[in-house]
Amino acid sequence: MNPSDIRTVRTEAELREIAKEPPQTIWDKDIARIDEHARTIIAHSPFVLLATSDSDGVCDVSPRGDPAGAVLVLDDHRLVLADRPGNHRLDSLRNVLSNPRVGLLFIVPGMNETLRVNGRATIVSDAPFFDDLAVQGKRPRLALLVDVEELYMHCAKAFLRSSLWEPETWPDRKSLPTLGRIAKDQLGIKGVPAKAIDAGLALDAKMNRY
Repeated sequence: MNPSDIRTVRTEAELREIAKEPPQTIWDKDIARIDEHARTIIAHSPFVLLATSDSDGVCDVSPRGDPAGAVLVLDDHRLVLADRPGNHRLDSLRNVLSNPRVGLLFIVPGMNETLRVNGRATIVSDAPFFDDLAVQGKRPRLALLVDVEELYMHCAKAFLRSSLWEPETWPDRKSLPTLGRIAKDQLGIKGVPAKAIDAGLALDAKMNRY
């Protein structure tokens, strides 16, 4: 493809020539607080996407999963998200140290609408609420305390277009590579079959979930 064939958008004015200004109600849907409906969705969400960026604007999105109700709402303007054991890269937490602004997208299985929350995060190493963050008797080592600055519902269009909750549209898992196969190829691992890598990854996930 010739780069000259790609037409880019450089200003908001150019952007609004293509996508017109929304009605005022769209701007007004940001309530900037955790109301009863947001509390209900957060309480039923077992999966949230955490978006962060470093001081240079390099972005990261991390999936976070826990039993529904594991994210604590402290009051109308604060929530707490546990940090469970992972790969120890700590991409999200390192970003928060240099840029505290975060975005959260709460997803409820079978629900096409999502809850979007933006705010400022603080890394907490201990607090009285850590006991309430425990899962299977294990307290988290760290948590993110988020001061909510924006909160609003996102419409169903993305989930309807993707048919995400419709099993008949899902690909056959056997048609996709396993993580062991991907790791072997991408990292150039020699002398270890992909099945062995998959077995090790599965054992680690089972033994070190919390």
